[in-house]
Amino acid sequence: MQAKIGIIGGTGLYDPNLLKDTKELAVETPYGSPSDLITIGELAGKRVAFLPRHGKKHTIRPTDVNSRANIFALKKLGVTQIFAPAAVGSLRAKYEPGDIVFVDQFIDRTTKREQSFYSKEKVCHISVAEPMCNTLRKILITAASDLKINFHENGTYVCIEGPRFSTKAESRMFRTWNADVIGMTLVPECVLAREAELCYASISTITDYDVWKDHPVSAEEVVTTMKANIEKVKSILLKSIKYLPAGPDCECRKALNNAFL
Repeated sequence: MQAKIGIIGGTGLYDPNLLKDTKELAVETPYGSPSDLITIGELAGKRVAFLPRHGKKHTIRPTDVNSRANIFALKKLGVTQIFAPAAVGSLRAKYEPGDIVFVDQFIDRTTKREQSFYSKEKVCHISVAEPMCNTLRKILITAASDLKINFHENGTYVCIEGPRFSTKAESRMFRTWNADVIGMTLVPECVLAREAELCYASISTITDYDVWKDHPVSAEEVVTTMKANIEKVKSILLKSIKYLPAGPDCECRKALNNAFL
């Protein structure tokens, strides 16, 4: 079974009823197993492949997500465009819990993750100057605007190792870097999607203010706001998939040009 559209479901987005006429597939990759079985089904009249990033029972830590296997498996199934919902914390007062952010930049603070498919015979110097697919981002922005959902067109995402949350000192430092949101999963997922020459866009859902606001972050708070955000994400996905062109001709498809010395 093949699907051109992929969804990597973030924390909480594991609704088995999101897709219709579904079939689960186990996909083998040279990099090990993906986070879980991949579900192929129909959404907005198009065939979609859905993969829960942390596994269906949320048992995989951010550092342990096998992003190489996840991206490779989706490409193996024919996916060319990936929507990637994820829960994030806010580093800005105007980026409020419940808002959606279509991030366009990241700052990588991870240290333990393999970020390339090319780790043996050659080195790939992939460009991530613009790490998100602009075509997909524009579609997401249009969809959210049509739905009258509170969103931010741009944002810089600080990706930390996790699974712990930040100290107050770290959170205040990230704010001085002009970062807008903080999370644990964007990198290396978006980097590997670029290496695979796939279109990729994040749908960052704000669940809380990070600890700079002198309010300790709790998993309970995150889950409560996240549940309220899930229906917004589903609506955005549904409308965005309807807007998708048959095959956008963007720079993502040429990412490996001049990436090797």
